[in-house]
Amino acid sequence: MPQPSAAGPQPDPQAPARRFDPASIERPEPALMNYYLLCAACTLIGFPFVIIPYWFRYMTLRYRLDNEGVSMTCGLLFKKEVHLTYRRIQDIHVTRNLFHRWLGLSAISVQTASGSAGAEMVIEGVANPEALRDFLYTKMRGARGDHDDDPSTPPLDAPADESLALLHEIRDELHAARLALETKS
Repeated sequence: MPQPSAAGPQPDPQAPARRFDPASIERPEPALMNYYLLCAACTLIGFPFVIIPYWFRYMTLRYRLDNEGVSMTCGLLFKKEVHLTYRRIQDIHVTRNLFHRWLGLSAISVQTASGSAGAEMVIEGVANPEALRDFLYTKMRGARGDHDDDPSTPPLDAPADESLALLHEIRDELHAARLALETKS
C-alpha cells in the first residue's frame, strides 16, 4: 500500500474541475482575522486602535453573489453596502501581499467605469481566487452577451431589429440617390 506524501493528497489531473459555488463566498475565510491581527501588530503601539475596527469589519463582512450581481456589506455603526451588477464590471484584479500568501488568502478588486481611481469593491479573505475570478469573468461576459453559443441568451429585441431595418432603408435610399445623381451627369 503506498504511503501518503508529506505534502498531503495530490490532485488527480484526470478529475474534472470543480465548479465554483457562489454560495461558498458568503463570509470571508477565518484566516482573514489572522491577517488583520498581523496588520494591526505591525503598528506596534497603535494595535488596540487598529484591531478594533478590523474586528468589527471582519464580524460584519458579508458577500452575496446571485444572478444579478455581487454585493458586499460591512460595518456596524456606519454600514457600507455595495452592489455591482455583472454588466457594470469592467475589470477584476487578484492581489496577494506577503501576509496574504503566508495565510493562503487573496483580495479580489472589482473595478467599474465609475471614474474613481480605486476599486469599487474589494472581496477580501478568498482562499481560491482563481475560481471566483473565472466565475465573475464568465458572468461579466454573459451579461454583455459575448457568449453566442449559450442557448440561454435571448434573441435580439424588437427595438434593435427596428433600428437595423431603418439603417438598411437609409442605406438603400442613399444608394438610389447616388445612382440618380450619376445618371443626371
